[in-house]
Amino acid sequence: MSYQQTIFVTAALLAGVHTAFAQPAQTSLKGSVDRVTVHGKALEGNLSGDSADRAVSVYLPPSYKVEAGRRYPVVYMLHGFTDSEEKWWRKPDHWINLPRVIEESLEGEARELIVVMPDAFTRFQGSMYSNSAATGDWETFVAEELVTYVDSHYRTVPGRAGRGLAGHSMGGYGTLRIGLKRPDVFAAIYALSPCCLMPNMDMEGLGSRMAKAASVRSVAEIGQADFGTKATLASAAAWSPNPDKPPLFIDLPWEDGKPQPLVAARWVANAPIAMVDQYLPNLRRYRAIAFDAGDADKGIAASIRLLDEILNRYQVQHTFEIYEGTHTSGVGERIAERALPFFSENLSFE
Repeated sequence: MSYQQTIFVTAALLAGVHTAFAQPAQTSLKGSVDRVTVHGKALEGNLSGDSADRAVSVYLPPSYKVEAGRRYPVVYMLHGFTDSEEKWWRKPDHWINLPRVIEESLEGEARELIVVMPDAFTRFQGSMYSNSAATGDWETFVAEELVTYVDSHYRTVPGRAGRGLAGHSMGGYGTLRIGLKRPDVFAAIYALSPCCLMPNMDMEGLGSRMAKAASVRSVAEIGQADFGTKATLASAAAWSPNPDKPPLFIDLPWEDGKPQPLVAARWVANAPIAMVDQYLPNLRRYRAIAFDAGDADKGIAASIRLLDEILNRYQVQHTFEIYEGTHTSGVGERIAERALPFFSENLSFE
């Protein structure tokens, strides 16, 4: 398998109203968790029919309720494809429990922070945190509407110096995508195992993969598709929407037995590695940039090595690490021991 094919396969596989929700009690937490609904005007009218009212979980550190005059920096955390805010925060048998991970970090080198995660699970099983007529403008929702809501409802450190952006897999992609464009909002970014940095449009084998995606004829069928087909459909919804093609409203880079070069170009144009050269001044505005991946997560590890090379070429300061692990093994530990201490060091606390 070629380098480009490895990247594509990895990408394909990975590819306001303040209302309290009923939720299982986090009885052993030292801090507390709010679950609220945030309305996204930027998400209104999406062709998929997903709700513009999004569940959001907010971790408040132990001192928040007893030190009424204290303000806290905020880390906005983005979950991955087929995952959800619900799974990361309150599903006991899920591979990660973020509130527990946050509190583990407080036993180490991390300082007390507010941590926020919006639910980006859609009818395509993930938004890719992109701006699309099919799924909504998730870039604006995360970087503007969600930030405005949190700043107006919680005691945050105001301004970009007190905000960080992080995410895993699809969320790591979203971190880099949004991070490239919005240094006016965030001061530091950390991408964990970011998928889809350079989707490959090599035509070899692409037709058969796309034929499976094209066989899905309704939104209801998406949930029954295999993981790679779901990722392909979600990528198309995010990067190549077509309002004239109900019910999915997407174009694929291979249709009716033929490659579609313009659609493929739209996918590549949404790849962070293809964007980097355009956003160098933005990247240099960050206090700190970091990204990592497990060595067994071979396609993603290869893509972040390439990103490291590009940033080194342009002398953009950043931290990069390949550690021993898979796509999900050790991610909780990385958040507790690397990401949250990273934000503790690089965000303003006053």
